[in-house]
Amino acid sequence: MTMLFSLRAIKKDFGESSILKDINLDVGIGERIGLVGNNGAGKTTLANIVFGSLEPDKGDMIWYQQNIKIGYLLQSTFYTSNAFDTMLANSGSKYDIRDFLEISSHLGMENVQEWDTKRFDRLSGGEKTKLALAHIWALKPNLLILDEPTNHLDFVGVQWLIEELKRYNATILIISHDRYFLDKSVERIIEIEDGIVNNYKGNYSFYRDEKRSRYESQFHKYLVQEKNKEKISRDIDNLKNWSSKAHRESRKKAREIDGKKEYFRAKAKKKDKQVKSKLKRLEKIEIEGVKRPKTEQKINFAFDSTEKMGKRILEAKDISKSYGNRSLFKDSSFYIKGGERIGILGCNGCGKTTLIKIIMGEETVDSGELFISPSAKISYLSQDVLDLDNEKTVIDTFDITSREKGSEVRTLLANMGFDEEMIKKPVKALSLGERTRVKIVKLILNENNMLILDEPTNHLDLHSRERLEETLEEYPGTILIVSHDRYMLERICSRMLIFKDNVIQRSEYSFKEYLNKIDNANNKKIKTEYNTKEESLVIENRIAYILGELSKYTPEDSEYIMLDSEFKELIKMKRKS
Repeated sequence: MTMLFSLRAIKKDFGESSILKDINLDVGIGERIGLVGNNGAGKTTLANIVFGSLEPDKGDMIWYQQNIKIGYLLQSTFYTSNAFDTMLANSGSKYDIRDFLEISSHLGMENVQEWDTKRFDRLSGGEKTKLALAHIWALKPNLLILDEPTNHLDFVGVQWLIEELKRYNATILIISHDRYFLDKSVERIIEIEDGIVNNYKGNYSFYRDEKRSRYESQFHKYLVQEKNKEKISRDIDNLKNWSSKAHRESRKKAREIDGKKEYFRAKAKKKDKQVKSKLKRLEKIEIEGVKRPKTEQKINFAFDSTEKMGKRILEAKDISKSYGNRSLFKDSSFYIKGGERIGILGCNGCGKTTLIKIIMGEETVDSGELFISPSAKISYLSQDVLDLDNEKTVIDTFDITSREKGSEVRTLLANMGFDEEMIKKPVKALSLGERTRVKIVKLILNENNMLILDEPTNHLDLHSRERLEETLEEYPGTILIVSHDRYMLERICSRMLIFKDNVIQRSEYSFKEYLNKIDNANNKKIKTEYNTKEESLVIENRIAYILGELSKYTPEDSEYIMLDSEFKELIKMKRKS
């Protein structure tokens, strides 16, 4: 394999915190790598060092190829209207603006050059991601760095990105906590843990199995070693006792025959020598022996639900909602029973978050009726993690009115992985995942019997996602989840609310059963959320293929003109289907 770059003994500190301690990594041309680790482990820091926007304190970044062009997709929260204005203004010097507009159009973002600041300000997270991806694709980079690219993409968008990455001829480094996406898009996992990297040759599922296997193997070796250390310690105690006895016998025989005195003295020296030898063995084990493997960070999500509710906690009758001439949903009727786990499915912009705001009383329906049981005590986790006060410390974001409340808050924060030092940090120093954990603590403090979670896993690390799922499985109250995390929906949701054709429909199927139902109609495993016809699937796949091919040519090339013509025909077919 031809090497692209290497990192040697990379170290990076922020204040008194050592984030990257000794990073050694080799990356080959064409590799597809997933970069994982707990929140705050240093994934984005390492990506910034590779990109060149951050200098390491120590170590070397070695490039083996010349004129490498890097495309870096930041998390969508970093893209503002000013950032997009700058992209458009500087595009001429970096790429042909027509490429950017063409790709944007392919992604459903048409006439971007005519947008004003207000239009950019209204972009959803998914739209920001798509627009940023169009910008990066137009650069035609040799190295792609994608930081949480699926956080705000719907299932169709995620599937498009998976297919596009398969065709893209470049080295790809992906920071992601999306387990399904990692399973489908990478062939190697690099985990950052305690400031160093561990290699796993495979996708996410392989990584989890292999990590568990490595832990169990190392723990077994550690236990065997500890038993051996105990035996050596017992041997040392016995030898010391025998040595002491031999020394006493030697002194007792000092006035007797010299032969016996020397015999016991030699015996004592032999025991002393054996003691020294075993002590050296213990010291060597302590320095070079098997270390106790580190267990994953213990994070405890503990939601309480103590009140019983009626059979129906929520019921909608013929509800409709529009903004101007745009209808989100109309004439929609459904219900939710107490204790149900409901997943909400729909493409970006279909009205999922609007429905949540209506349930929370922040918006109203245009027509129809929405009944919410008076016994419902709702706690809501929004996907906005930037609404915390940046200048306050973690502990000061909570309204602590008594010693008992302070103790409860500190305990919950400790359960979420925040030690005493971290709770004194300002919020602005937290990673997005750490901010999400703070918001979950706020959620837990509310006495509730219904949870509404809007993209709860967006910024949580892999371990935190799995722990949250385990807790939600045990939660006795009602759960309503908007998420693009397939694995979470499969594990948690037993019923679905589906946005389709401007109507909200209740499905008695679980998420997995729902996909299987569509799969049976197509006689193969479903790849996207809403393309239920085989013809639509063929069109989508061909569009994704052509988009990848277009990036290889310039608009003046004959191949580009032919592909572009076919693409426009496919778009017409898609709109008719």
